[in-house]
Amino acid sequence: MVVYKDGKRYWGIVDGQQRLTTITIFLCVLRDAFEEFGFRDLAEGIHGLIERKNIDNSPEFILSPQSSYPYFQDHIQKQGKPELIIEPLKEEQNLKRAYDQLNKLVAAVVYSIQIDTSIAIDRKNDSTDQRLKEIRDTILDLKLILVQLDNEDDAYLIFETLNTRGKDLRLTDLVKNHLTRLVKNESASVDQTKIKWEEILRIIESSDTDISTDTFLYHFWLSRYEFMSAKKIFKSLKKKVGKDNAPAFLDELLENASFYRSIHEPSYGKWSKEERRAEKALQALMLFKVRQQIPSVLALVRAYKNNTIRKAQLEKALVFIEKFHFSFSAVTSQRSSGGISAMYASFARQLSTADDREQAVLLIQGLKRKLGDKVPSLDEFKALFPEIIYTDNVSKQKRLVRYILEGFHKDIEKAKTTDYSQMTIEHILPQKEIKNGIADEIIGQLGNMILIPAELNDELKDKSFRKKKAILANANVPLSETLQNATKWDENSIKQRTLEMAEQAYTRLWRI
Repeated sequence: MVVYKDGKRYWGIVDGQQRLTTITIFLCVLRDAFEEFGFRDLAEGIHGLIERKNIDNSPEFILSPQSSYPYFQDHIQKQGKPELIIEPLKEEQNLKRAYDQLNKLVAAVVYSIQIDTSIAIDRKNDSTDQRLKEIRDTILDLKLILVQLDNEDDAYLIFETLNTRGKDLRLTDLVKNHLTRLVKNESASVDQTKIKWEEILRIIESSDTDISTDTFLYHFWLSRYEFMSAKKIFKSLKKKVGKDNAPAFLDELLENASFYRSIHEPSYGKWSKEERRAEKALQALMLFKVRQQIPSVLALVRAYKNNTIRKAQLEKALVFIEKFHFSFSAVTSQRSSGGISAMYASFARQLSTADDREQAVLLIQGLKRKLGDKVPSLDEFKALFPEIIYTDNVSKQKRLVRYILEGFHKDIEKAKTTDYSQMTIEHILPQKEIKNGIADEIIGQLGNMILIPAELNDELKDKSFRKKKAILANANVPLSETLQNATKWDENSIKQRTLEMAEQAYTRLWRI
Protein backbone atom coordinates (compact mmCIF):
# COMPACT_ATOMS: atom_id res chain seq x y z
CA MET A 1 0.00 0.00 0.00
CA VAL A 2 1.16 3.52 -0.78
CA VAL A 3 0.00 6.22 1.65
CA TYR A 4 0.88 9.82 2.40
CA LYS A 5 0.43 12.07 5.42
CA ASP A 6 -2.88 13.91 5.26
CA GLY A 7 -2.73 16.12 8.32
CA LYS A 8 -1.33 15.09 11.68
CA ARG A 9 -3.55 12.09 12.40
CA TYR A 10 -4.60 10.73 9.02
CA TRP A 11 -3.15 8.94 6.02
CA GLY A 12 -4.38 9.41 2.45
CA ILE A 13 -4.37 6.22 0.36
CA VAL A 14 -2.93 6.35 -3.15
CA ASP A 15 -2.59 2.62 -3.83
CA GLY A 16 -4.49 -0.07 -1.94
CA GLN A 17 -8.00 1.37 -1.60
CA GLN A 18 -9.68 -1.73 -3.00
CA ARG A 19 -7.67 -4.12 -0.84
CA LEU A 20 -8.33 -2.15 2.33
CA THR A 21 -12.02 -1.80 1.44
CA THR A 22 -12.33 -5.56 0.88
CA ILE A 23 -10.63 -6.32 4.20
CA THR A 24 -12.94 -3.86 5.97
CA ILE A 25 -16.02 -5.48 4.40
CA PHE A 26 -14.73 -8.91 5.48
CA LEU A 27 -14.29 -7.69 9.05
CA CYS A 28 -17.83 -6.25 9.01
CA VAL A 29 -19.19 -9.63 7.86
CA LEU A 30 -17.36 -11.44 10.67
CA ARG A 31 -18.53 -8.86 13.21
CA ASP A 32 -22.13 -9.39 12.12
CA ALA A 33 -21.66 -13.19 12.28
CA PHE A 34 -20.29 -13.02 15.84
CA GLU A 35 -23.22 -10.75 16.75
CA GLU A 36 -25.74 -13.17 15.24
CA PHE A 37 -24.46 -16.14 17.25
CA GLY A 38 -24.32 -14.22 20.53
CA PHE A 39 -20.55 -13.66 20.70
CA ARG A 40 -20.97 -10.05 21.75
CA ASP A 41 -17.43 -9.48 23.03
CA LEU A 42 -15.88 -10.85 19.84
CA ALA A 43 -18.17 -8.66 17.74
CA GLU A 44 -17.16 -5.60 19.75
CA GLY A 45 -13.50 -6.58 19.41
CA ILE A 46 -13.70 -6.66 15.62
CA HIS A 47 -15.76 -3.48 15.49
CA GLY A 48 -12.87 -1.75 17.25
CA LEU A 49 -10.90 -2.36 14.03
CA ILE A 50 -13.66 -0.71 12.00
CA GLU A 51 -14.68 2.22 14.21
CA ARG A 52 -13.03 3.79 17.25
CA LYS A 53 -13.04 7.05 19.15
CA ASN A 54 -10.69 9.78 18.04
CA ILE A 55 -8.73 12.21 20.20
CA ASP A 56 -11.91 14.23 20.75
CA ASN A 57 -13.62 11.07 22.02
CA SER A 58 -15.98 11.03 19.02
CA PRO A 59 -16.62 7.76 17.14
CA GLU A 60 -14.91 7.68 13.74
CA PHE A 61 -14.60 5.02 11.04
CA ILE A 62 -10.99 4.08 10.41
CA LEU A 63 -11.59 3.78 6.66
CA SER A 64 -13.56 6.74 5.35
CA PRO A 65 -14.00 6.67 1.54
CA GLN A 66 -15.79 9.70 0.13
CA SER A 67 -16.95 8.28 -3.20
CA SER A 68 -19.33 5.76 -1.58
CA TYR A 69 -20.44 8.01 1.29
CA PRO A 70 -22.80 7.56 3.08
CA TYR A 71 -23.75 4.06 1.86
CA PHE A 72 -20.51 2.33 2.87
CA GLN A 73 -20.53 3.92 6.31
CA ASP A 74 -24.23 3.39 7.13
CA HIS A 75 -25.01 0.07 5.41
CA ILE A 76 -21.74 -1.85 5.88
CA GLN A 77 -19.47 -0.34 8.51
CA LYS A 78 -22.16 0.72 10.98
CA GLN A 79 -22.87 -1.75 13.77
CA GLY A 80 -26.56 -2.57 13.81
CA LYS A 81 -29.30 -1.70 11.37
CA PRO A 82 -28.74 1.14 8.87
CA GLU A 83 -30.56 4.40 9.50
CA LEU A 84 -30.58 5.85 5.98
CA ILE A 85 -32.56 4.79 2.92
CA ILE A 86 -30.09 5.01 0.04
CA GLU A 87 -30.55 4.09 -3.62
CA PRO A 88 -27.17 2.46 -4.41
CA LEU A 89 -25.38 3.50 -7.60
CA LYS A 90 -22.88 1.27 -9.42
CA GLU A 91 -20.10 1.64 -6.86
CA GLU A 92 -22.45 1.01 -3.94
CA GLN A 93 -23.98 -1.95 -5.76
CA ASN A 94 -20.51 -3.46 -6.12
CA LEU A 95 -19.87 -2.94 -2.41
CA LYS A 96 -23.20 -4.59 -1.57
CA ARG A 97 -22.38 -7.56 -3.83
CA ALA A 98 -19.00 -7.93 -2.14
CA TYR A 99 -20.63 -7.88 1.30
CA ASP A 100 -23.31 -10.37 0.24
CA GLN A 101 -20.76 -12.73 -1.32
CA LEU A 102 -18.49 -12.74 1.74
CA ASN A 103 -21.54 -13.13 3.96
CA LYS A 104 -22.60 -16.23 1.97
CA LEU A 105 -19.13 -17.74 2.29
CA VAL A 106 -19.00 -17.20 6.05
CA ALA A 107 -22.58 -18.50 6.43
CA ALA A 108 -21.61 -21.63 4.50
CA VAL A 109 -18.77 -22.28 6.95
CA VAL A 110 -21.11 -21.87 9.92
CA TYR A 111 -23.77 -24.07 8.28
CA SER A 112 -21.25 -26.86 7.68
CA ILE A 113 -20.59 -26.91 11.43
CA GLN A 114 -24.29 -26.94 12.28
CA ILE A 115 -24.98 -30.01 10.10
CA ASP A 116 -21.78 -31.87 11.02
CA THR A 117 -23.00 -34.93 12.94
CA SER A 118 -19.49 -35.64 14.25
CA ILE A 119 -19.70 -32.51 16.42
CA ALA A 120 -21.75 -32.84 19.58
CA ILE A 121 -24.69 -30.46 19.83
CA ASP A 122 -23.35 -28.83 22.99
CA ARG A 123 -20.01 -28.22 21.19
CA LYS A 124 -21.39 -26.59 18.03
CA ASN A 125 -21.32 -23.03 19.42
CA ASP A 126 -17.72 -23.48 20.55
CA SER A 127 -16.78 -24.88 17.13
CA THR A 128 -18.49 -21.94 15.40
CA ASP A 129 -16.67 -19.51 17.72
CA GLN A 130 -13.33 -21.17 16.99
CA ARG A 131 -13.81 -21.27 13.20
CA LEU A 132 -14.86 -17.62 12.95
CA LYS A 133 -11.84 -16.59 15.05
CA GLU A 134 -9.58 -18.59 12.71
CA ILE A 135 -10.95 -16.66 9.72
CA ARG A 136 -10.52 -13.39 11.62
CA ASP A 137 -6.94 -14.19 12.55
CA THR A 138 -6.09 -15.20 8.98
CA ILE A 139 -7.20 -11.77 7.79
CA LEU A 140 -5.26 -10.00 10.50
CA ASP A 141 -2.13 -12.06 9.69
CA LEU A 142 -1.97 -10.75 6.12
CA LYS A 143 1.47 -9.45 5.22
CA LEU A 144 1.54 -5.76 4.32
CA ILE A 145 4.12 -3.85 2.31
CA LEU A 146 3.48 -0.27 3.38
CA VAL A 147 5.10 2.67 1.61
CA GLN A 148 4.67 5.80 3.76
CA LEU A 149 5.45 9.18 2.23
CA ASP A 150 5.32 12.70 3.59
CA ASN A 151 3.38 14.35 0.77
CA GLU A 152 0.86 13.52 -1.91
CA ASP A 153 3.09 14.40 -4.87
CA ASP A 154 5.73 11.85 -3.88
CA ALA A 155 3.04 9.26 -3.21
CA TYR A 156 1.63 9.54 -6.74
CA LEU A 157 5.08 9.36 -8.30
CA ILE A 158 5.78 6.16 -6.36
CA PHE A 159 2.34 4.85 -7.33
CA GLU A 160 3.01 5.30 -11.05
CA THR A 161 6.50 3.84 -10.74
CA LEU A 162 5.26 0.75 -8.92
CA ASN A 163 2.62 0.17 -11.58
CA THR A 164 4.89 0.40 -14.61
CA ARG A 165 5.37 -3.36 -14.18
CA GLY A 166 2.74 -6.05 -14.25
CA LYS A 167 -0.86 -5.28 -15.13
CA ASP A 168 -1.45 -1.85 -16.66
CA LEU A 169 -3.30 0.72 -14.62
CA ARG A 170 -6.63 1.92 -15.89
CA LEU A 171 -6.44 5.20 -17.78
CA THR A 172 -8.90 6.58 -15.22
CA ASP A 173 -6.48 5.94 -12.35
CA LEU A 174 -3.54 7.45 -14.18
CA VAL A 175 -5.38 10.62 -15.19
CA LYS A 176 -6.86 11.05 -11.73
CA ASN A 177 -3.43 10.72 -10.11
CA HIS A 178 -1.88 13.15 -12.58
CA LEU A 179 -4.54 15.82 -12.04
CA THR A 180 -4.57 15.36 -8.27
CA ARG A 181 -0.86 16.01 -8.19
CA LEU A 182 -1.09 19.12 -10.38
CA VAL A 183 -4.30 20.84 -9.29
CA LYS A 184 -3.85 22.47 -5.90
CA ASN A 185 -6.86 23.48 -3.86
CA GLU A 186 -7.28 27.07 -2.76
CA SER A 187 -9.01 25.97 0.43
CA ALA A 188 -7.55 23.39 2.77
CA SER A 189 -11.00 22.39 3.97
CA VAL A 190 -12.54 21.73 0.52
CA ASP A 191 -10.89 19.38 -1.96
CA GLN A 192 -12.35 20.77 -5.19
CA THR A 193 -10.24 18.44 -7.33
CA LYS A 194 -11.66 15.38 -5.61
CA ILE A 195 -15.20 16.76 -5.74
CA LYS A 196 -14.98 17.45 -9.48
CA TRP A 197 -13.41 14.07 -10.23
CA GLU A 198 -16.03 12.23 -8.22
CA GLU A 199 -18.74 14.14 -10.11
CA ILE A 200 -17.20 12.95 -13.39
CA LEU A 201 -17.29 9.37 -12.10
CA ARG A 202 -20.88 9.79 -10.90
CA ILE A 203 -22.07 11.12 -14.25
CA ILE A 204 -20.44 8.33 -16.25
CA GLU A 205 -20.72 5.35 -13.93
CA SER A 206 -24.36 5.94 -12.97
CA SER A 207 -25.49 5.57 -16.59
CA ASP A 208 -27.44 2.43 -17.49
CA THR A 209 -25.61 2.28 -20.81
CA ASP A 210 -22.35 0.47 -21.50
CA ILE A 211 -19.94 3.34 -20.91
CA SER A 212 -16.98 3.68 -18.59
CA THR A 213 -14.70 6.48 -17.48
CA ASP A 214 -11.85 4.89 -19.44
CA THR A 215 -13.79 5.01 -22.73
CA PHE A 216 -14.94 8.55 -21.95
CA LEU A 217 -11.34 9.73 -21.46
CA TYR A 218 -10.26 7.95 -24.63
CA HIS A 219 -12.99 9.42 -26.82
CA PHE A 220 -12.60 12.86 -25.25
CA TRP A 221 -8.91 12.81 -26.04
CA LEU A 222 -9.55 11.83 -29.67
CA SER A 223 -12.09 14.64 -29.95
CA ARG A 224 -9.53 17.26 -28.96
CA TYR A 225 -6.02 15.90 -29.50
CA GLU A 226 -4.03 13.65 -31.79
CA PHE A 227 -5.30 10.22 -32.90
CA MET A 228 -3.61 7.35 -31.06
CA SER A 229 -4.32 4.12 -29.24
CA ALA A 230 -5.71 4.22 -25.70
CA LYS A 231 -2.46 2.82 -24.30
CA LYS A 232 -0.46 5.79 -25.57
CA ILE A 233 -2.79 8.54 -24.41
CA PHE A 234 -1.49 8.99 -20.87
CA LYS A 235 2.09 9.50 -22.01
CA SER A 236 0.93 12.25 -24.34
CA LEU A 237 -1.46 13.69 -21.75
CA LYS A 238 1.36 14.13 -19.23
CA LYS A 239 3.24 16.24 -21.78
CA LYS A 240 0.26 18.41 -22.70
CA VAL A 241 -1.38 18.85 -19.28
CA GLY A 242 0.84 20.62 -16.78
CA LYS A 243 0.31 22.80 -13.73
CA ASP A 244 -0.76 25.81 -15.77
CA ASN A 245 -3.59 24.15 -17.71
CA ALA A 246 -4.52 21.23 -15.42
CA PRO A 247 -7.40 23.10 -13.67
CA ALA A 248 -8.95 24.07 -17.02
CA PHE A 249 -8.46 20.52 -18.33
CA LEU A 250 -10.29 19.09 -15.29
CA ASP A 251 -13.15 21.56 -15.77
CA GLU A 252 -13.39 20.60 -19.43
CA LEU A 253 -13.54 16.91 -18.52
CA LEU A 254 -16.39 17.63 -16.13
CA GLU A 255 -18.33 19.55 -18.77
CA ASN A 256 -17.75 16.89 -21.43
CA ALA A 257 -18.79 14.03 -19.14
CA SER A 258 -22.40 15.21 -19.41
CA PHE A 259 -22.11 15.60 -23.19
CA TYR A 260 -20.64 12.11 -23.46
CA ARG A 261 -23.39 10.52 -21.41
CA SER A 262 -26.09 12.31 -23.42
CA ILE A 263 -24.61 10.80 -26.61
CA HIS A 264 -25.05 7.27 -25.26
CA GLU A 265 -28.16 7.98 -23.21
CA PRO A 266 -30.04 10.68 -25.16
CA SER A 267 -32.72 11.01 -22.47
CA TYR A 268 -30.01 12.25 -20.09
CA GLY A 269 -29.36 15.21 -22.40
CA LYS A 270 -32.92 16.49 -21.89
CA TRP A 271 -33.23 17.43 -25.55
CA SER A 272 -36.08 19.84 -26.29
CA LYS A 273 -38.88 19.19 -28.79
CA GLU A 274 -37.03 21.38 -31.27
CA GLU A 275 -33.95 19.16 -30.86
CA ARG A 276 -35.92 15.93 -31.28
CA ARG A 277 -34.33 15.02 -34.64
CA ALA A 278 -30.84 15.22 -33.16
CA GLU A 279 -31.94 13.03 -30.27
CA LYS A 280 -33.42 10.44 -32.68
CA ALA A 281 -30.15 10.31 -34.61
CA LEU A 282 -28.22 9.64 -31.39
CA GLN A 283 -30.66 6.87 -30.49
CA ALA A 284 -30.19 5.30 -33.91
CA LEU A 285 -26.39 5.31 -33.60
CA MET A 286 -26.68 3.52 -30.25
CA LEU A 287 -29.04 1.02 -31.89
CA PHE A 288 -26.45 0.33 -34.60
CA LYS A 289 -23.83 -0.35 -31.87
CA VAL A 290 -21.11 1.67 -33.58
CA ARG A 291 -18.33 3.52 -31.82
CA GLN A 292 -16.00 4.97 -34.46
CA GLN A 293 -18.09 8.13 -34.74
CA ILE A 294 -18.15 8.94 -31.02
CA PRO A 295 -15.25 11.48 -30.98
CA SER A 296 -16.85 13.43 -33.83
CA VAL A 297 -20.33 13.25 -32.28
CA LEU A 298 -18.89 14.44 -28.97
CA ALA A 299 -17.23 17.35 -30.76
CA LEU A 300 -20.51 18.20 -32.53
CA VAL A 301 -22.56 18.17 -29.32
CA ARG A 302 -19.89 20.20 -27.54
CA ALA A 303 -19.80 22.73 -30.37
CA TYR A 304 -23.58 23.03 -30.29
CA LYS A 305 -23.78 23.42 -26.51
CA ASN A 306 -21.05 26.06 -26.67
CA ASN A 307 -22.79 27.91 -29.54
CA THR A 308 -20.09 27.23 -32.12
CA ILE A 309 -22.67 25.63 -34.43
CA ARG A 310 -26.43 26.07 -34.72
CA LYS A 311 -29.13 23.48 -34.18
CA ALA A 312 -29.65 23.00 -37.93
CA GLN A 313 -25.96 22.22 -38.42
CA LEU A 314 -25.93 19.76 -35.52
CA GLU A 315 -29.00 17.95 -36.90
CA LYS A 316 -27.65 17.77 -40.44
CA ALA A 317 -24.34 16.36 -39.25
CA LEU A 318 -25.89 13.78 -36.93
CA VAL A 319 -28.46 12.72 -39.54
CA PHE A 320 -25.92 12.00 -42.27
CA ILE A 321 -23.70 10.16 -39.76
CA GLU A 322 -26.81 8.14 -38.84
CA LYS A 323 -27.61 7.45 -42.50
CA PHE A 324 -24.03 6.45 -43.26
CA HIS A 325 -23.91 3.91 -40.44
CA PHE A 326 -27.34 2.57 -41.34
CA SER A 327 -25.89 1.43 -44.67
CA PHE A 328 -22.32 0.81 -43.58
CA SER A 329 -22.89 -0.84 -40.19
CA ALA A 330 -26.52 -1.85 -39.65
CA VAL A 331 -27.27 -3.32 -43.08
CA THR A 332 -23.99 -4.39 -44.68
CA SER A 333 -21.97 -4.88 -41.46
CA GLN A 334 -18.80 -3.47 -43.00
CA ARG A 335 -15.63 -3.87 -41.01
CA SER A 336 -14.15 -0.48 -40.40
CA SER A 337 -10.47 0.02 -40.94
CA GLY A 338 -8.58 2.51 -38.84
CA GLY A 339 -9.11 4.98 -41.65
CA ILE A 340 -12.72 5.79 -40.70
CA SER A 341 -11.86 6.16 -37.01
CA ALA A 342 -8.94 8.43 -37.89
CA MET A 343 -11.19 10.45 -40.23
CA TYR A 344 -13.78 10.97 -37.49
CA ALA A 345 -11.09 11.94 -34.97
CA SER A 346 -9.50 14.38 -37.43
CA PHE A 347 -12.87 16.05 -38.04
CA ALA A 348 -13.48 16.28 -34.28
CA ARG A 349 -10.13 17.98 -33.66
CA GLN A 350 -10.66 20.47 -36.49
CA LEU A 351 -14.19 21.28 -35.32
CA SER A 352 -12.91 21.79 -31.77
CA THR A 353 -10.47 24.45 -32.99
CA ALA A 354 -12.78 26.09 -35.57
CA ASP A 355 -12.54 29.87 -35.40
CA ASP A 356 -16.13 30.58 -36.38
CA ARG A 357 -19.41 29.09 -37.59
CA GLU A 358 -18.50 29.49 -41.24
CA GLN A 359 -15.43 27.30 -40.81
CA ALA A 360 -17.48 24.79 -38.80
CA VAL A 361 -20.05 24.56 -41.62
CA LEU A 362 -17.29 23.88 -44.15
CA LEU A 363 -15.86 21.13 -41.95
CA ILE A 364 -19.29 19.49 -41.62
CA GLN A 365 -19.78 19.61 -45.38
CA GLY A 366 -16.36 18.03 -45.83
CA LEU A 367 -17.23 15.18 -43.48
CA LYS A 368 -20.45 14.57 -45.43
CA ARG A 369 -18.50 14.23 -48.70
CA LYS A 370 -15.99 11.84 -47.16
CA LEU A 371 -18.70 9.63 -45.70
CA GLY A 372 -20.59 9.68 -49.01
CA ASP A 373 -17.50 8.27 -50.72
CA LYS A 374 -17.44 5.33 -48.32
CA VAL A 375 -21.08 4.23 -48.56
CA PRO A 376 -21.42 0.58 -49.75
CA SER A 377 -22.69 -0.04 -53.28
CA LEU A 378 -26.39 -0.50 -54.07
CA ASP A 379 -25.80 -4.11 -55.12
CA GLU A 380 -24.11 -4.89 -51.81
CA PHE A 381 -26.89 -3.14 -49.90
CA LYS A 382 -29.64 -5.02 -51.77
CA ALA A 383 -27.87 -8.34 -51.27
CA LEU A 384 -27.76 -7.96 -47.49
CA PHE A 385 -31.00 -6.07 -46.80
CA PRO A 386 -33.11 -9.31 -46.92
CA GLU A 387 -30.96 -10.73 -44.11
CA ILE A 388 -32.54 -8.30 -41.64
CA ILE A 389 -35.35 -10.45 -40.26
CA TYR A 390 -37.71 -10.58 -37.34
CA THR A 391 -40.10 -13.29 -36.14
CA ASP A 392 -41.00 -14.56 -32.71
CA ASN A 393 -38.38 -17.27 -33.27
CA VAL A 394 -35.68 -14.88 -34.50
CA SER A 395 -36.03 -11.64 -32.55
CA LYS A 396 -32.46 -10.35 -32.24
CA GLN A 397 -33.00 -7.62 -34.87
CA LYS A 398 -36.44 -6.52 -33.72
CA ARG A 399 -35.36 -3.01 -32.73
CA LEU A 400 -33.57 -2.49 -36.06
CA VAL A 401 -36.64 -3.77 -37.94
CA ARG A 402 -38.87 -1.34 -36.06
CA TYR A 403 -36.45 1.51 -36.81
CA ILE A 404 -36.57 0.73 -40.54
CA LEU A 405 -40.35 0.31 -40.62
CA GLU A 406 -40.73 3.65 -38.84
CA GLY A 407 -38.64 5.25 -41.60
CA PHE A 408 -40.92 3.87 -44.30
CA HIS A 409 -44.06 4.74 -42.35
CA LYS A 410 -42.91 8.37 -41.95
CA ASP A 411 -42.24 8.53 -45.68
CA ILE A 412 -45.83 7.49 -46.48
CA GLU A 413 -47.40 9.67 -43.79
CA LYS A 414 -45.26 12.69 -44.78
CA ALA A 415 -45.97 15.53 -42.33
CA LYS A 416 -48.40 13.64 -40.13
CA THR A 417 -47.28 13.13 -36.51
CA THR A 418 -47.41 9.54 -35.24
CA ASP A 419 -46.86 8.12 -31.76
CA TYR A 420 -44.76 5.09 -32.63
CA SER A 421 -44.87 3.77 -29.08
CA GLN A 422 -48.52 2.90 -29.87
CA MET A 423 -47.61 1.01 -33.05
CA THR A 424 -46.85 -2.68 -33.40
CA ILE A 425 -45.22 -4.83 -36.09
CA GLU A 426 -47.60 -6.81 -38.27
CA HIS A 427 -46.48 -9.76 -40.43
CA ILE A 428 -48.62 -9.60 -43.56
CA LEU A 429 -48.18 -13.31 -44.29
CA PRO A 430 -48.87 -14.68 -40.77
CA GLN A 431 -46.16 -16.32 -38.70
CA LYS A 432 -48.33 -19.45 -38.48
CA GLU A 433 -47.09 -20.20 -42.02
CA ILE A 434 -43.70 -21.07 -40.50
CA LYS A 435 -45.29 -24.28 -39.24
CA ASN A 436 -46.47 -24.94 -42.80
CA GLY A 437 -42.92 -24.94 -44.11
CA ILE A 438 -42.20 -21.30 -44.95
CA ALA A 439 -38.89 -20.37 -43.33
CA ASP A 440 -38.37 -17.62 -40.74
CA GLU A 441 -35.94 -16.09 -43.26
CA ILE A 442 -38.92 -15.44 -45.56
CA ILE A 443 -41.69 -14.62 -43.08
CA GLY A 444 -39.32 -12.35 -41.16
CA GLN A 445 -38.17 -10.22 -44.10
CA LEU A 446 -38.93 -6.52 -44.04
CA GLY A 447 -41.05 -6.87 -47.16
CA ASN A 448 -43.55 -8.89 -45.12
CA MET A 449 -43.99 -6.31 -42.37
CA ILE A 450 -45.74 -3.01 -41.72
CA LEU A 451 -46.44 -0.92 -38.64
CA ILE A 452 -50.06 -0.80 -37.45
CA PRO A 453 -51.90 0.74 -34.49
CA ALA A 454 -51.71 -1.69 -31.56
CA GLU A 455 -55.50 -1.90 -31.26
CA LEU A 456 -55.70 -3.53 -34.73
CA ASN A 457 -53.40 -6.39 -33.77
CA ASP A 458 -56.10 -8.71 -32.41
CA GLU A 459 -58.49 -7.87 -35.24
CA LEU A 460 -55.99 -8.80 -37.95
CA LYS A 461 -54.52 -11.91 -36.31
CA ASP A 462 -54.12 -14.64 -38.96
CA LYS A 463 -56.70 -13.39 -41.44
CA SER A 464 -56.23 -13.70 -45.19
CA PHE A 465 -54.42 -11.00 -47.12
CA ARG A 466 -57.65 -9.78 -48.71
CA LYS A 467 -59.39 -9.38 -45.32
CA LYS A 468 -56.35 -7.70 -43.79
CA LYS A 469 -56.27 -5.12 -46.58
CA ALA A 470 -59.93 -4.34 -46.03
CA ILE A 471 -59.45 -3.87 -42.27
CA LEU A 472 -56.39 -1.67 -42.81
CA ALA A 473 -58.16 0.43 -45.41
CA ASN A 474 -61.15 0.89 -43.11
CA ALA A 475 -58.76 2.02 -40.33
CA ASN A 476 -57.00 4.46 -42.71
CA VAL A 477 -53.65 2.72 -42.24
CA PRO A 478 -51.33 3.96 -45.03
CA LEU A 479 -50.02 1.24 -47.36
CA SER A 480 -47.32 1.38 -49.98
CA GLU A 481 -48.30 1.26 -53.63
CA THR A 482 -47.08 -2.33 -53.89
CA LEU A 483 -49.39 -3.48 -51.10
CA GLN A 484 -52.31 -1.48 -52.45
CA ASN A 485 -52.00 -3.08 -55.90
CA ALA A 486 -51.32 -6.65 -54.72
CA THR A 487 -54.16 -9.19 -55.02
CA LYS A 488 -52.33 -12.01 -53.28
CA TRP A 489 -49.42 -12.37 -50.88
CA ASP A 490 -46.86 -15.19 -50.99
CA GLU A 491 -43.13 -15.86 -50.80
CA ASN A 492 -42.39 -14.18 -54.13
CA SER A 493 -44.41 -11.12 -53.07
CA ILE A 494 -42.35 -10.84 -49.89
CA LYS A 495 -39.01 -11.15 -51.72
CA GLN A 496 -40.03 -8.62 -54.37
CA ARG A 497 -41.25 -6.03 -51.84
CA THR A 498 -38.10 -6.51 -49.72
CA LEU A 499 -35.89 -5.66 -52.70
CA GLU A 500 -38.10 -2.69 -53.56
CA MET A 501 -37.73 -1.43 -50.00
CA ALA A 502 -33.98 -1.94 -50.17
CA GLU A 503 -33.72 0.25 -53.27
CA GLN A 504 -35.95 2.94 -51.75
CA ALA A 505 -33.94 2.90 -48.52
CA TYR A 506 -30.62 3.22 -50.35
CA THR A 507 -31.52 5.72 -53.05
CA ARG A 508 -33.92 7.94 -51.14
CA LEU A 509 -34.80 7.44 -47.47
CA TRP A 510 -31.28 6.90 -46.07
CA ARG A 511 -29.30 8.58 -48.81
CA ILE A 512 -26.62 10.94 -47.55
